[in-house]
Amino acid sequence: MKKYILSAFAVLSAATLFTSCNDMLDTDPRKTEVTDAVFPGKVADVESELSATYAIMNTMGGGDSDNNNIWFWWEVMSDNCYGSGGLQDNKVKSLHHLVEMSVNQFAEPYKLLYGGIARATSAIETIDNVPWRDDQKSLRNQLLGEAYFMRGLYYLWLTQLFGDVPLITASVVTPEMEEQADAETAIYPQILSDMVSGKNLMSGDKSRSGHANKYVAEAFIARAYMFWAGFYKGVGELKNGAPEMPLVEQEGCDVASLSQAEVVNGLKDIVDNGGYMLCEDFRSLWQYSNSLLWQETQDGGGIVRVDTVWTADKKVERLDTIRTGHTYAFIKDMEKKNCFDMPGMGNGNTEELFQVQFMNASAWSISGSYNAQRMYSNYISVFWGLRNGSTAQNGDRNFTYPFNQGWGQGTPSCNIWDDWSAAERSGGAGKEYTDLRKRASLIDLNNELENYTYEKDDCEESGYSVKKYAEVNLDACAANNDTWWSKCEGYTGSSLDNKMQGDHFEDFYLMRYSDVLLMLTELTGDAQYMNQVQRRAGVPETAYSLKAVQDERRWEFCFEGLRFNDMRRWTGNKPSEGSYAPKALQAQAGKQIICLGDKANKRTMKHMTCSWSKRYIDTNGFLAKPQTEITVKNGKLKQNPGWDAANPETQYKTLY
Repeated sequence: MKKYILSAFAVLSAATLFTSCNDMLDTDPRKTEVTDAVFPGKVADVESELSATYAIMNTMGGGDSDNNNIWFWWEVMSDNCYGSGGLQDNKVKSLHHLVEMSVNQFAEPYKLLYGGIARATSAIETIDNVPWRDDQKSLRNQLLGEAYFMRGLYYLWLTQLFGDVPLITASVVTPEMEEQADAETAIYPQILSDMVSGKNLMSGDKSRSGHANKYVAEAFIARAYMFWAGFYKGVGELKNGAPEMPLVEQEGCDVASLSQAEVVNGLKDIVDNGGYMLCEDFRSLWQYSNSLLWQETQDGGGIVRVDTVWTADKKVERLDTIRTGHTYAFIKDMEKKNCFDMPGMGNGNTEELFQVQFMNASAWSISGSYNAQRMYSNYISVFWGLRNGSTAQNGDRNFTYPFNQGWGQGTPSCNIWDDWSAAERSGGAGKEYTDLRKRASLIDLNNELENYTYEKDDCEESGYSVKKYAEVNLDACAANNDTWWSKCEGYTGSSLDNKMQGDHFEDFYLMRYSDVLLMLTELTGDAQYMNQVQRRAGVPETAYSLKAVQDERRWEFCFEGLRFNDMRRWTGNKPSEGSYAPKALQAQAGKQIICLGDKANKRTMKHMTCSWSKRYIDTNGFLAKPQTEITVKNGKLKQNPGWDAANPETQYKTLY
């Protein structure tokens, strides 16, 4: 595991260089028409611009998840999660039911992503202000490639959220750029062109921790192409072929189009030359498998005290270590070498291509439109932590060891557990199997945490909680609301002075090697790649079928922000009630859920205003564009279908 608990100063400093905004575009307050010609003046300036570009991901990952975190949103909008949380947690419930609380509810990612696009564009335009030496050409190309790639990535996320938006590719915004552009025919060619530029300009060097490289670009080229082909072009099974994508000529991209065969070749390049490999044990990817918790489990719990036993003649006979008895049985059989904080595991592991990194640098004093106080803490861990209420028991080590308290929002749906369990039984009597990933990804509250309390202010509870990014405590920690990171080497204290909210440094994965393998199977129909993922999970290896790939992707990547857009590309942009996404979402209706702590009298899950199927069909999975942006654009930006605020089906209402 790479440790970056104390390595944040340079990144934090860079991120605060660019904090003002001009309409949609973020600008450096030091830059004027005069200084545009001289900044950046040295390599360090370009590095700072790029650090600020990457930092947008920290703001999304470290800000309030119901307000900033698009990967959390996409899980809550899918059939993997409910909104849940406390009675007052309305934003997350509105996301789950595909309705809105206000006409500007989804404005924050819109602003942040355009800010990231502007920062990347600035780096692209001004990179040759630096007087590069001949021996620095490869570095210049690497930095330029990263800027192109990040711009393409931010546009990918922006269009997946909002569809048709303005396509801005210059710091000086022309009237034409302010017009809404067609995502399918104008923005996606730019997205793929930017990523192709990134691939061709960057090297495969993986030493720039947290930065993109050639292989990262090749993987995201596949993800973007597959979404475009499935959602916009309606390609059902990609192995049967998909159209070529027209490209835009720019530095690093001098070809007219991108074919499916070229996308496949890029993924095969990762397999053959990238040096990535699956971790031996799926649990190694997640912080609950850390060696400190593993050791407490082997020892029978943390130390309470050491008693001295004396002989009759007052000599020390022995020392008796009295332990808590707290253990976490799920990781007891792991080999220590596979624990999260061991070399090659956890943060910086062998299958991690790209991620959002976090570190001990959050602070209440951080300000600015493109920053967040907790931007260097993986705040999704708090949102998915066990909800604690008046009993103060959830998060107490005597009740829910080793899992800590949090906000209890976005809890797993009954559907994902039930569907997964049905898959394990699908072979029939005598052919059942156990998928390690199910219990590695979800906490079965009733069986794994027998003393878990269903709080009276909580709702839409399924009996499950997210384990992948769950907050983890230790007996060795000073208090119940500490995290295990406080016992890691190099830790001296919480930069936020609040360990429960500020001390979460587990990477959030944006691309894993298992995704490369599953994309290859989906694009080619060759099951050998999928079989590697199945083999690691200990499940039967199957022949290719689209259903097999769909299931594997759901099980492998649940709670990693991929499910909703996978559902959308398997549906296309002309959905009906029988299409993949509407049908799967509507299957949530009728499930039995626990509300207000009343476990004995479960309620029936129902949609807030009409049905999940109707809301998906009406919106095509897009969110409402911020009304402030529509107003300021004076007719150039149109609201997405299905978001007429005058229609009560689009508006939040209280259910509990």
